[in-house]
This record gives sequence, C-alpha cells and structure tokens, in this order.
Amino acid sequence: MKSSIRLFLVVFMLSCNHQNDKKAPETSSKSIALSKLPNSPAFNKSFLVLMNAYFELKENFIAEQDSGIAKSSRALMLASDSLKLNELEADSNLVLTARTYSEGISSELIGLIGEPNLLAKRRSFQMVSDQLYDLIRTVQFDQLTLYHAYCGNAFDDQGAYWICQPQDQKNPYIPKSSTICYEVKDTIHISSIQ
Repeated sequence: MKSSIRLFLVVFMLSCNHQNDKKAPETSSKSIALSKLPNSPAFNKSFLVLMNAYFELKENFIAEQDSGIAKSSRALMLASDSLKLNELEADSNLVLTARTYSEGISSELIGLIGEPNLLAKRRSFQMVSDQLYDLIRTVQFDQLTLYHAYCGNAFDDQGAYWICQPQDQKNPYIPKSSTICYEVKDTIHISSIQ
C-alpha cells in the first residue's frame, strides 16, 4: 500500500513538472516575440515625418540659416510631440523609454530655439541628435538605412555626432571646412521580423 502511494506521488510530481516545463518556454517566447513585433504603419509614418524634419534642420545648419533653423526646429518639435508611440506593440518599459527620448528631443529644441548664437544652437543640435539616435535604436525603426556619423573636429576637437542617410556626407557642425570631417560610427537598419 505504501509503495502504491509513493508511486502515485512520484508520478503526480513528474506530471506536474512536465506540465510546468511545457508552459515556461511558451510564456517566455511570447514575451520575446512581443518586444520584437514590427512597428505599425501609423507609427512608421509618424517616425518618417520626424526623420524628415530632422534632416531639414540638419540642412539648415549646413546652410547656416537662422530663420530656417528656427522653422525646422519647430517642425521637428511638432513631429516629436506627435510621434505615435501608442502604436508601438512593445513592452511598456520600452514605450516609456521611447517617450522619455521624444520628450527630451522636444525640450532640447525649445532650448535650441532660444539660443543666442549659431554655436550654442549647434551644441543643442548635437544633444537632439544623440537623443534621436537613442530613440531610433529603442523603437527599432527599420524604414530607412541611417548612419550615425561623427566628426572629431567639431567643437574645437571635442567631436560631435549626427544622423544622416548613406548618400549624405555633409557636416552640420563645420559645413564650410575645406576638409571633409565625416566618419560612420554605426549603420542603423534593424531588420523587421515578419
């Protein structure tokens, strides 16, 4: 009798462990898949608006046009504030991180607009670029191939980063320099999972 009870308990415990083993991978694979779902078309469209506004701002820094810098800064701020982060199919922590970067971009743009000279505006642009790079990596934007470019000569050899497309090597920090200061530090193109 005792051996029958022991046998029953052993079989019962093994079956419970076996069922738990089956459930654990299923749950963890769902959480992994959720954080890697492709971005929605609505989110991608809003992010493309953000990127185009950024590229316009960069071009105005290259042209050194104060009125264009102010106008494109406002357009970038609007695009950042209008980013459809609620369309991200991701972990709530990822969405919160993305929102923090988006709000940081907008805050820095307010400061950029208020800066009195072009050098100070360029320093703000560097901070916008750094936060945008982090935002792109966080949301895994995969609609464009982008370069994280660097110029070591910017800001009296302190160096600065910006984001550009592969065909664009213009430097927004020292555009009138006779030498090209442009180095690709990262290629950003995250493959979407279908």
